[in-house]
Amino acid sequence: MPELVSHDDGGGVERCVRCGALAVGPCARCRSPICGDCCVLTEGGTRTWAICLACEDRGGKALGGAWRSLVLWILGILGALLLAVLALGYLVR
Repeated sequence: MPELVSHDDGGGVERCVRCGALAVGPCARCRSPICGDCCVLTEGGTRTWAICLACEDRGGKALGGAWRSLVLWILGILGALLLAVLALGYLVR
């Protein structure tokens, strides 16, 4: 089995942006490194995500608003396509 080839020192360990403790992963919204004490778990989705306390203050930990935004965005695109088809149908006649 070949040896692992070292590319560089691997960099330092990530630190939490809020308290400076060792980070356990990134925030699901802002991608900042956070520790387990400075995050909350999301509610209302099929998977559980960790978000930082700053993102929770800005948008809460529920994902209902994000799902509503996505559905409205998709409906907006479908509505624009429907209007384009109707306009083209009217111009062809």
